[in-house]
Amino acid sequence: MTGWYTWGFNGEYKSPVTIGSLPLVHIASGFDPITMTPRVAHGVIAIGGIAVGVIAVGGVATGLVAVGGVSFGLLTAIGGVAMGLGLSIGGVAFGAVAIGGVAAGLVSSLGGLTR
Repeated sequence: MTGWYTWGFNGEYKSPVTIGSLPLVHIASGFDPITMTPRVAHGVIAIGGIAVGVIAVGGVATGLVAVGGVSFGLLTAIGGVAMGLGLSIGGVAFGAVAIGGVAAGLVSSLGGLTR
């Protein structure tokens, strides 16, 4: 981890333990100082502004289980905007089972405005 920048913490941590080619835990936030692109967390457990993993937590999260502002999950998606093939819970939710203010579910939907 490197240090603080104007809007929060800037750095990353990768656990030395890997499963296949993915680190067990990868935490990434801020921007890469060389390329000036946002850091992306890739891991079994991925945490960061942009997270991709089996369990992903972040502003934009993609994985089997995804939790974030905008989340795309195969089994479960939880967030402001949640889209997934299984259970989706969020302000705007799309999935097989969708729960939220605006919800569209293929099997079932629950919420304020449903389809």
